[in-house]
Amino acid sequence: MAKNPAALKEIVVLGDRDPRFLTHRELDAALTVFPAHVRARWVGTDQSAALRTSEADGVWVVSGSPYRNDDAVISAIASARTSGQPFLGTCSGFQYAVIEFARSVAGLTNAAHAETASGAEALVIDRLACSLVGEERRVTPVPGTRMHALCGNRPFVGFHWCSFGLAPAYVDRLAAHGLVVGARAEDAGVEAVELPNHRFFLATLFQPQVGSSATGRLHPVIDAFVAAV
Repeated sequence: MAKNPAALKEIVVLGDRDPRFLTHRELDAALTVFPAHVRARWVGTDQSAALRTSEADGVWVVSGSPYRNDDAVISAIASARTSGQPFLGTCSGFQYAVIEFARSVAGLTNAAHAETASGAEALVIDRLACSLVGEERRVTPVPGTRMHALCGNRPFVGFHWCSFGLAPAYVDRLAAHGLVVGARAEDAGVEAVELPNHRFFLATLFQPQVGSSATGRLHPVIDAFVAAV
């Protein structure tokens, strides 16, 4: 996966693609709207290329947990966070970005995901109060954040396909170490997190690509990610 010339940019879409999933079909639709000079390609988490995401110009970690190779996903997120590589995480990508930050930055080395380690002590990603599989919620950006700059003052509808989110008990701990809450919603709690001093590091619990097949447009979050790349 060699670095592309300056005129051509490459984004790795890291996830285990399954066209049976509505959210993955919508991802495919969103990718067709990318500018001609931006090449986006799926990379399965169990493929050798998943260990070389740092060679791309940007990485988008998408839905579909548990992944075939969770360690490859955590490694890709850590690399993007520390190198300044533009990063977007959606749904599971949000969840794993939170776990990586909790372990590597916030000192919660045993941070875990309730989907894969339900009996763990530090369930930073825990089961939501109610399932949001196939559900829409009104997402409200937090003033002063990148999410607010991108999406504006008014709440917008976010589509979800998940049952897990950031556990409220850990929000303050993560925020104290620099992870900024960018949006919230009822039932879901924290809907977006970001790193303010990073070129572009943003993750959303909702899935911003849903709707691209109907509109032929990119959600502002995805558009900004592509622009950063």
